[in-house]
Amino acid sequence: MAPDAPRRPYDASRRQEAARRNRAAVLAACRELLFAEGYRAATVRAVAERAGVSPETVYKSFGGKSGLVKALWDTTLAGDDEPVAMAERPQLRAVWEARDPAVKLRRYAGFVRGVHERLAPLFGLLVQAGPEVAEVLALSERERLTGVTAFVGHLADAGVLPPGGDPARLADACWALTGPQLFTQLTAGRGWSADAYQEWLAGLLAAALLGAP
Repeated sequence: MAPDAPRRPYDASRRQEAARRNRAAVLAACRELLFAEGYRAATVRAVAERAGVSPETVYKSFGGKSGLVKALWDTTLAGDDEPVAMAERPQLRAVWEARDPAVKLRRYAGFVRGVHERLAPLFGLLVQAGPEVAEVLALSERERLTGVTAFVGHLADAGVLPPGGDPARLADACWALTGPQLFTQLTAGRGWSADAYQEWLAGLLAAALLGAP
């Protein structure tokens, strides 16, 4: 008998690419349904049907409707679905690399502006969806506080915080100033441009975190 031919290594690339396509299709379908018909209409079954996949695929990938909405929030916040931590993305790397504290804060204000410009429509829709999405929004706020705390810690490590400043309290102040509610109130509510918001935020961050006049 001829010796057995060596087994070819399993190539998972096609399966992984199909999974990525399905995930992107599901997220796009979820967004379309949310904005076209509202939160209640965007059921797992409806999203799956629009995306051309089975409901089981949605459950397997996202764990249900709340997980799907959270994934949509995260990809909207980041601007894509790439597995890259926010701290490693170019806009925040530019913040870490700046030497001038004022430049750091201006770049950080630009980062916050960009996030809120992407999130504002989704945020406005979800805050009206009721208690079903309360935990998604609460988790997002906890994650935002973690990110803000890391930013304040970076300023502390750089030695630019005022003497005697409490990093935890400063992080709370930064968290409050950079929230989505305030962006929405000033832009949609009061008609501020995104440029005006960014300039205002940079000035307030300088006053709150650096003690600048």
